[in-house]
Amino acid sequence: MYTIIKVLNNNTVLAKHDHEEIIVMFKGIGFGKKAGECLEIPPQAKKYLMQKTYQSKDRFQNIIEYIDPIYLEIADEILKRAEARFAKIDYNILLPLADHIFFTMKRMKENILPSNPFHYDIQLLFPDEYEVAQEARDIIFQYTSQMINDDEVGFITLHVHSAVSTNKVVESMEATRIIHEQILQLQKDLNIVIDVHSISYARLMNHIKFLIVRINSGEKLQMDISEFTKDKFPFAYQQAQHMCHSLSKILKKEMPETEVGYLALHLERILSSTVQ
Repeated sequence: MYTIIKVLNNNTVLAKHDHEEIIVMFKGIGFGKKAGECLEIPPQAKKYLMQKTYQSKDRFQNIIEYIDPIYLEIADEILKRAEARFAKIDYNILLPLADHIFFTMKRMKENILPSNPFHYDIQLLFPDEYEVAQEARDIIFQYTSQMINDDEVGFITLHVHSAVSTNKVVESMEATRIIHEQILQLQKDLNIVIDVHSISYARLMNHIKFLIVRINSGEKLQMDISEFTKDKFPFAYQQAQHMCHSLSKILKKEMPETEVGYLALHLERILSSTVQ
């Protein structure tokens, strides 16, 4: 049996059992309830155990104090859409997602929304998650009458990706940044223009997406073309080595040489079709 710590609104309560604190969401579950009362949780209710980074008592309680429960409901609706799309998700990102949306709305009112230079790369890397984030835009508007921009859709995409993968939001953001900045540097160094809307670029981003999946799951490529690409396309191979090294540091996993070879091949396709 859980004990109510705080009633957040009619549909949301903060409760605890032993040392476990959870947010419980169910229609009418908080109506007429008070702190200290016992709570029987219906089987259909959603229970959210917070991520470790939010389990610090001070941080957890501070967020519960300042965040409007409406943002918990918004995050819950977004995660339901993600579950419908991906079947299995990590619901424990509820509070980080709600926290993010809360501050997004606050920044919108203050007219200081940050730009997202990686928006298009995020869309290519995580297209399914991006579609859920687009639905999130409609959900946020329904609750707040505020329409988030495409840059913010990109940021929410990373939260959705965090819910459906082993990657944390920070890891996904850093991986996207590395790829984006590597491409920009190539354009600058070689004085070329890379068409980010080309099929070759889309294939590169799709390859990197599954490269990250393979590294996190320990799956290995069956064929090794590293020696071929190293000999045939030395510059592309060197760039692929640099990119893989950076991704390896972010993911904290070793990068097999076989991955470098295939990434080099994708980079070469882009480099060979650029405009001087």
